[in-house]
Amino acid sequence: MTPTDPLWGLPDPDTAPEFYSDVPMKRLFAWIVDCVLIFVISILVVPLTAFTGIFFFALLYITVALAYRIVTLARYSATPGMQLTAIEMRRSDGSRFDAPTAALHTMLYVFFTTVFVLQAASVVLMLVSARGQGLHDMLLGTTALNKSRSF
Repeated sequence: MTPTDPLWGLPDPDTAPEFYSDVPMKRLFAWIVDCVLIFVISILVVPLTAFTGIFFFALLYITVALAYRIVTLARYSATPGMQLTAIEMRRSDGSRFDAPTAALHTMLYVFFTTVFVLQAASVVLMLVSARGQGLHDMLLGTTALNKSRSF
């Protein structure tokens, strides 16, 4: 049994650092993979819009990205990029994401991505916080963990 932080219900980063090791770099790689997949899906959707999607591609991309992230996080507690890098998102009590948590996490992520200062703060926090949490993770009490070990 892995020692958990009594306040969080998640593995304690001091006594079980293996759950958090390399998570920020894995999140970066997962983000790149997910962006590529979202772009490919968006391109594949364009013909389904009778090619009018070309004229509003940015909106189409954002819509696909929202659906992609919410559905995959709600179903697997990880996007395909996260699955590839063997990490998954967990709530503060240690449970996997449900649909409302996935939606709120995604909405905060998108909002913080559009405001440079908030995105920069989020990246810095991922690099320096004990759990590798971004700003949106800290607000929701969520974190990414290495999936190779269960707790």
